[in-house]
Amino acid sequence: MSIDDLIWLVASLVELAVIGMLVYRRVWRTLPVFFSYCVWDLTSNLAIYVVSLYDPGAVYHAYFAQTAIDSALLFCVLVEMAWSVLRPLRASLPRSALVVVGILILVAGVAIWPFAGLPGLAHSTSKEGLLIAQLQQTSTILRILFFVLLAGGSQLLSIGWRDRELQVATGLGLYSMVSLTVAVLDLHQTTASQVEHLNQIATAGYICCLVYWVFSFAQKEADRREFTPQMRSFLLAAAGAARTTRVAMTDSRSDKPPKQD
Repeated sequence: MSIDDLIWLVASLVELAVIGMLVYRRVWRTLPVFFSYCVWDLTSNLAIYVVSLYDPGAVYHAYFAQTAIDSALLFCVLVEMAWSVLRPLRASLPRSALVVVGILILVAGVAIWPFAGLPGLAHSTSKEGLLIAQLQQTSTILRILFFVLLAGGSQLLSIGWRDRELQVATGLGLYSMVSLTVAVLDLHQTTASQVEHLNQIATAGYICCLVYWVFSFAQKEADRREFTPQMRSFLLAAAGAARTTRVAMTDSRSDKPPKQD
């Protein structure tokens, strides 16, 4: 068994342990999208491995499809994390608040996209490869930004390291930092062995993320704390302003005279 096969096997077993812990602690009930992502990641990686054994020529296209689906699911995970953080306040928020949260994260991703292309990458890969890399780096930077904001605002949001939201965001954020560092270093490598070693480092970083999740989810979750009165008032005011803006835009559209045929 090669080193790559051994690393892949270890990663799959630890990821299976994460899924088992999510079921055991019933985290799948409160974070169903994250649970679905973990199941998807395990099965898709297994599928890629099988394809590489029996049809190596199809690996590139399979990897492209996996990256697209993976990025979409991770976006949904971030939306779920943000919505879960607002759990103490959700009963007071309008039904459109979840949509607003999703739009805000999507806008952040769109803003990151133009800056996610690594220098020199355009001259060393195909258009499809460039699209895959830019999609990956956009998702990576978005996860890092989400983790930094969540960890930095943990006191204001009344969450700690024993809350599932911060545990998930920490694992994703730290692995994303390793992944982004490897991607930058990868551009300066000239031999296949150097690139292979960097890929092994990236996979090892993911295994560390999985081990952290196993350790975190093995512990009982802390009781969710309520927001401070100041933070509660701020969030409600922001939600009210967004609702007012949406209603005003809807009324302005309805007031427009119909077009004449």
